[in-house]
Formats: sequence, C-alpha cells, structure tokens
Amino acid sequence: MEKVEVWGGLECTIRRVGDGYSDQLISSGHRTRIEDLDLFAELGIRKLRYPILWEQVAPESLDKPDWTWTDERMNRLRELGIDPIVTLLHHGSGPRYTALNKKNFVSGLARFAGMVAERYPWIKHYTPVNEPLTTARFSGLYGIWYPHALDDKTFVRIQLNHIKGVKEAMKAIRKVTPDAQLVQTEDLGKTHCTPKLTDQAEFENNRRWLTYDLLCGRIDQQHPMWKYLRKHGASAAELLELVHDPLPPDVLGINHYITSERFLDENHQYFPNQHLCQSEARVDYADVEAVRVRLVKMAGIHDLLLEAWERYKLPIAVTEVHLECTREEQMRWVKYIWDAANKLKEEGVDLRAITIWSLLGAYDWNTLLTQEGVFYESGVFDMRGGTPRPTALFKMVKSLATEGHYHHPLLRNKGWWERDDRYLYHHHCPTSKTA
Repeated sequence: MEKVEVWGGLECTIRRVGDGYSDQLISSGHRTRIEDLDLFAELGIRKLRYPILWEQVAPESLDKPDWTWTDERMNRLRELGIDPIVTLLHHGSGPRYTALNKKNFVSGLARFAGMVAERYPWIKHYTPVNEPLTTARFSGLYGIWYPHALDDKTFVRIQLNHIKGVKEAMKAIRKVTPDAQLVQTEDLGKTHCTPKLTDQAEFENNRRWLTYDLLCGRIDQQHPMWKYLRKHGASAAELLELVHDPLPPDVLGINHYITSERFLDENHQYFPNQHLCQSEARVDYADVEAVRVRLVKMAGIHDLLLEAWERYKLPIAVTEVHLECTREEQMRWVKYIWDAANKLKEEGVDLRAITIWSLLGAYDWNTLLTQEGVFYESGVFDMRGGTPRPTALFKMVKSLATEGHYHHPLLRNKGWWERDDRYLYHHHCPTSKTA
C-alpha cells in the first residue's frame, strides 16, 4: 500500500493584540525571501499550506488590494510544481475595518475570497479560516487576542462568524473555481478529568467538534451544544440554516500538538504554576497538559484521528506536525505521527497526508504571541543565523516525501511523550476519566 503524502506548511499568523499586529513572516524573514520556496521544493513536497492573508493584501480597504507579494509567490509555486493550500485568515482578526465579532466580517471575508479566486483560478485548495474554534476561544473567551473578550456570548458570535465566513468564502471561490476544495483545519484536542469535573470535561469534549459539526450541519435541537449556543446569542434560524445548507469539508485538517490533550483537576494545589479555571459549578480547577500527569491514560494521535473518521467519514490530513524540542525529539514526533497515519490508512481510514508544520520554525508561541521577539523554535530550517539552515529534519522529511521511509538509529527510541520520565505530576487522587 502506498504511504500517506507529506505536505508542508509555514507558520504565517498575523495576529492582533490591542492596536498592534505581528506577522510571523516578518519575524522569519520569509516576507522578503522568495528563494525559500526553492528550498521547500527540495524537500519533495507537492502541497504547501501557504498564506494569502486578508490583513496583508487589503489592510486599508478591499477596494485597494496589493497583490504584488502574492503574485510573485503564487507564480513561483506554480513554476515549482507545488500546489498551495491557501489560508486567508490565520489566527487573525482581519484588517482594522472589521473584527471577528463584527457584522461585516462574513461579507468581507467572502468578498476577499472571491477576489483571490478570480486572481488565481488555478488554486484548488483553501483554508479560509485556520482553526476557527481555537481562535474563537483565544479571542472571545480567554481575552488573549483581539477583541480580547472574556465571555461566552462573544465566543459564540466569533465562532458563528468564522463558520459562516468559511461557508460564504467557499461559495465565492466555487463561483470561479467550481472544484475548489475546503481543507478545514482545527485542533481537536481531548479533555480528561477527575470525577468531580466530569460535567466540565463533557462540555469541552462536545465543544471540540464545534467547527466540523457546524459545517456539517449537525447542530440541531438534539445536539448537546444546541442549548449552550442558543443561551449565548445564536438564533435558532442561523443554526438551522447550517443544518439545511451544510458545507462539509473536503478534507478534515487536524492539527495535533503534544499539549492538545488536557487534564482538569480540582486539586489545583498540586499544579502551582498552572492557570486556574472555574467550572459552571463554581469549582476551581487546574487545566494542564495531560501528557505530564501520571494518572491519565492518553488517547494518542491514532485514536483521536480514528474518532474523527468514525464521526464524519470524511478524508483526513494531519495539517500541523510540529514539536518544540530537541532535534532528536522533533524527528521522533514526525515518526510518531507518520506511523499512526500510515497505520490508519492500512486500517481503511481515508488518511491523505501529514503536514510538516513550521518549515521555518515559529516565534513567540510560548506566550501565545502576546510578547514579541522573546522566543524562537526551529523547524525543518533553523532561522537563528538569519538565513534558513537545514536541520536534521530536512533529510528525514525529504526521504519520507520522496521515498516513503526513513531510517535513523535515533528513531529506535520512543519520544519523551511515551516515556515514564515525562511526568511532572505524580500526586494520588481519585482515578481520572475521560468524559
């Protein structure tokens, strides 16, 4: 059986905090280095997640777009035989004349999407909004990114704007390119908990499917999220409109990180450095990475992907594969995801690809982009010298992409996430459960 494909991607977030914007492509220098695309082509990848971002092309007005940068990049990708999976909004809030919770967001994104399709009718793969649910949480519920809201109502409005924006964007694109495909990315995660926090974990485990359930038209009166969405500002009409006119993704793009699985514990005194949360039942609890807690049985990437397949029966790609760690552990992480993806393919899952994310590394994600210029994590290339330098991942990724296998003595050992020395929290409390 043929192996899954290897795709690539580069961290391209333009995020807004307060009145300021930051741009990962400025941080990495890619904004001014078109020759990076030739380096990516050397890897043998045929698909690349790549930005044509609303904030960059039309920062002042959709009537005054500047296509100079994107024209050069799209032409070069075409010459190199690389098929771009184009992102229009990547953890962004849009330009200053809109915002995620504003009424003009959906129409603005749709208009921009149509403009992109008209200019590049040969592009076949789109992600209009990267990780809608993650962005909605960070911008509407946790106050980290613009508009810095801390309430369920804003969160719900942002998420619905995201989904409607994706839907209207794809309609606009398909007027020009009828066979354009929606590659919808999302971090699925999973929440584990102590028995006392079962209700909170159950809520989060229903919420994690929100992007795909909304797009697939699944959220009707019987859905466990219906009452929550209605309570916090969603009208019955707008939810049922998605039921009656769904837009299922052509590919579920699942972004998976070592921190995606979470553990909730009301014994927060054992987790002194962790962010405290409060459940609906007013129980204070810690929310920590499940991988660090001895008493948690992790689901792991194989089972998380299988859950998504069994729920939707839609093609799947792992659209972000990245670990901030040593070169050795980065290589083991790629192998871990690669092995799981190919096993699932053998088991009959329509698993298309894994995507090596952050080809040029990523900046300041340790503070969720709230502080600039303090932290860099490398990817397939290391940017610390100012120009892209291939790391140990380069040879591995190239071999997987072009030959379907890679062997190295380092890969005989398990990654730290599968070893017993990963535990930071060993305390004994009632057995955990996954809601």
